[in-house]
Amino acid sequence: MLRRTLLYSAPALALLGCHTRQPKAGAPRRIGLVMKSLANEFYTTMAEGARKHQAQHARQYELIINGIKDEQDVARQSDLVDQTVAMGADALVIVPADARALIASCRRAMRAGVVVVNIVDRLDANVLSARRLKIPYVGPDNRKGAALVGRALAQQLPPSAPVAIIEGMPTAFSAISRRLGFEDAIKAAGLTLLVSQAANWDMGRAHDIANAIMTQHPQIKGFMVANDNMALGVAAAVKAASKARDIKVVGFDNIAAVQGLIKAGEVLATADQHADALAVYGIEYALELLQGHSTPDDRETPIDLIDAKVLRT
Repeated sequence: MLRRTLLYSAPALALLGCHTRQPKAGAPRRIGLVMKSLANEFYTTMAEGARKHQAQHARQYELIINGIKDEQDVARQSDLVDQTVAMGADALVIVPADARALIASCRRAMRAGVVVVNIVDRLDANVLSARRLKIPYVGPDNRKGAALVGRALAQQLPPSAPVAIIEGMPTAFSAISRRLGFEDAIKAAGLTLLVSQAANWDMGRAHDIANAIMTQHPQIKGFMVANDNMALGVAAAVKAASKARDIKVVGFDNIAAVQGLIKAGEVLATADQHADALAVYGIEYALELLQGHSTPDDRETPIDLIDAKVLRT
């Protein structure tokens, strides 16, 4: 298990009836950022953006950064939430590994007076409603972003062209939303969906699934992949099969390694959620809430298509 905790000296919301923690006069607030896999470039980029922001606002807040090693290790992430609260966090900014399972730990944090802000991967609205919790979501519309890269792929393919979807972790809201966005693009363009299969955000698993799909469906013309980490595995499988000219791949996240593949023509496009800014959006909102300057409402953040043309400009 990864036991990486970073504290930088330099925000979610209360359950009905709870009060936020009150710091000592003049003391900086303490913000906990709990992410998914720190082995994924997307999250290391996010953490670095948060560090830079904290360094510029050192008198305003301290920052605790935590992340799990395996994006499927929901129990460990729940433990990290409890640990962050125990470390005296005034606010928790969380990217949940599971849309439902992390709600219990977020609720515990709120009962302890900690402001909670949900970023990137939305918590399940039905479960929140059933438990009478209000946790604001700050992040992009994943369905919209997936439809964006799905359309980019469709524009390069003839009508009815056969394609496949490589999904993320089925219990993650972003994975569900991206699958739906890909399906929106497929339906709008009249493409043929051969198969949609989860690879749980894992590069190696995505590679193996892509190989199996190419073997079972040699006529396939495209892969829509729910994140760039998996897209790396899919692109490697396509290249190894000598089908890079015949099969196009799109991803999601705009990590540096995929930018290189876009320039090389091995990946067609990806969606940029602006990883370096996502945690900052959540932190700034949490600080507003702690200061009583905002009410707990969702905020949508930008998402953009990245292709070879964009990278050339």
